[in-house]
Amino acid sequence: MSQHSRTIMLNLNVISLKPFIPAKDFDVSIQFYKRLGFELKSQDAGIAFFRYQTYTFLLQDFYEPQHCENYMMHLQVADVNAWHEHILTLNLEQEFNCKVTPIVTQPWGMTEFCLLDPSKVLWRIAQNN
Repeated sequence: MSQHSRTIMLNLNVISLKPFIPAKDFDVSIQFYKRLGFELKSQDAGIAFFRYQTYTFLLQDFYEPQHCENYMMHLQVADVNAWHEHILTLNLEQEFNCKVTPIVTQPWGMTEFCLLDPSKVLWRIAQNN
């Protein structure tokens, strides 16, 4: 058997891919993501594991202003209008000092709005046109 044939038989399946999202105030960010609808699955040693349906991320008790202000997540959804309405009804802007932008249609074929979390991490919440 050649070297190339053995390489092909390796199991390179991916089980998950989880970003580590930074948090300025870990406890506030945990409450923010729970209110948003993410389920807190576990928390230990400055790491909180969140899930929404089959999608997950890790919130970390780490803050560096430049890092947070340049961190971006992209959440593609089936109904951007429903998500926008859901987030606005939660009054997150008032309670968590975050920001929700209006919905816009982008030239690259997506309709989206942005949500800045309490640490200034930018979430682009979008739907394909």
